[in-house]
Amino acid sequence: MDIVILGNGISGITAARHIRKLSDHRITVISKETDYFFSRTALMYMYMGHMRFEDTQPYEKGFWAKNRIKLIRGEVSMIDFGQKKLQFAENQHIHDTAFDPAPTEISYDRLVLALGSAPNKFGWPGQDLNGVQGLYSFQDLQSMEAHSKNLDRAVIVGGGLIGIEMAEMFHSRHIPVTLLVREQQYWNMVLPKEESAMVGEQIINAGIDLRLNTELKEIIDDGQGNACAVLTNTDERIDCHFVGLTAGVHPNVGWLKDLGLDIDRGILTNEYLQTNIPDVWAVGDCAQLRKPPAGRRAIEAVWYVGRMMGETAAYSICGQEIAYDPGIWFNSAKFMDMEYQVYGTVLAKPPENQQSIFWQSDDREKSIRLVFDAQSRAVIGFNLMGVRLRHEVCEKWIGAGTPLKDVVEQLALASFDPEFTRHFHSQVVDIYNQRFGDHAIANKRRRFNQVFSFLRN
Repeated sequence: MDIVILGNGISGITAARHIRKLSDHRITVISKETDYFFSRTALMYMYMGHMRFEDTQPYEKGFWAKNRIKLIRGEVSMIDFGQKKLQFAENQHIHDTAFDPAPTEISYDRLVLALGSAPNKFGWPGQDLNGVQGLYSFQDLQSMEAHSKNLDRAVIVGGGLIGIEMAEMFHSRHIPVTLLVREQQYWNMVLPKEESAMVGEQIINAGIDLRLNTELKEIIDDGQGNACAVLTNTDERIDCHFVGLTAGVHPNVGWLKDLGLDIDRGILTNEYLQTNIPDVWAVGDCAQLRKPPAGRRAIEAVWYVGRMMGETAAYSICGQEIAYDPGIWFNSAKFMDMEYQVYGTVLAKPPENQQSIFWQSDDREKSIRLVFDAQSRAVIGFNLMGVRLRHEVCEKWIGAGTPLKDVVEQLALASFDPEFTRHFHSQVVDIYNQRFGDHAIANKRRRFNQVFSFLRN
């Protein structure tokens, strides 16, 4: 059986690896982006000089031949689902002779669509000028590198994770950055207001020009097709020669419209990640679940989600169907020097039945939020800034519906901070006691403090 996987990101490569573990099917992976799979989350570290491109490739080059996974570098322009054929764009040049040149077409018995995302554009005048781009692909990184030489200022549009990564990248080279965010606080559609304010302070303290309540109106052409400035919604002109569009991403599926594939925002799939077309699966950023699990979104453009989807599809393709189950929501990121973790349900604007206790350090560099059900007081979420807790412990507490009091008592058990790091669990206990008047926790708190004191000494 011929299995063709279109896309060599984390979801497509995970599918290929697990299909090989489960079967002897012939596997072909097609990508127009890079010769080999690399860690997309490391794009910023390549730009900042922390990693070389080869350091971002988890598998040595001989891995693919040893595991009988054929790689083709080429761009697919059309899919004929009826004939089970993929057609390649014309006039392609394959520069690496170790790869098979892209043929004119390739047939498949089963197809995996792992097409990834594309940056959002909202019809801004000048959005297609030279020097205007997002940050998603390796080619985006190369373009950013090319535009960085003698760059006087960059303007970044959007208040999400990619925006702050791009800002930090330029900042690492002492290139002035202005960040336009239309909301009142940074990422406040995701983060509670206290954490959102902390991130905004991190950005400003780093020396980045953060403009809240500010929208992009137009990108100005220098007369030769290059960006030279932006105009905001207040008609302020900001001179720059690079504009980063980081106002989210969308599934890269527009080119598949009108081919018989059920597409909403993404490619619609069932719980086994099968599409409406027989023998076709969709995984990763391009997949949209018809019936997402409780507490999860229909589209989740997150690295570990892509990995889990790739494995799920592999089992289905190999006749061992298992339903996709992403478990309890988790995500992590870094806002400049501040690490961020979230487990379970943490909403920017929670309903009345969801409450939380919140601790923040005096220097506003660390915080812990425990979200719980108001009626049962079962913990349903953790939001952590500058503090680490163990994934498996938090997940177990949420899955078991552990009462808030028990979590607060045992919070030190979940600590994942380095040895000899100052701990803040006793402050969380104090907040709990003030909130609920339950001082029975204090004795256990002292015992934990004694243990940490002993370990530190």
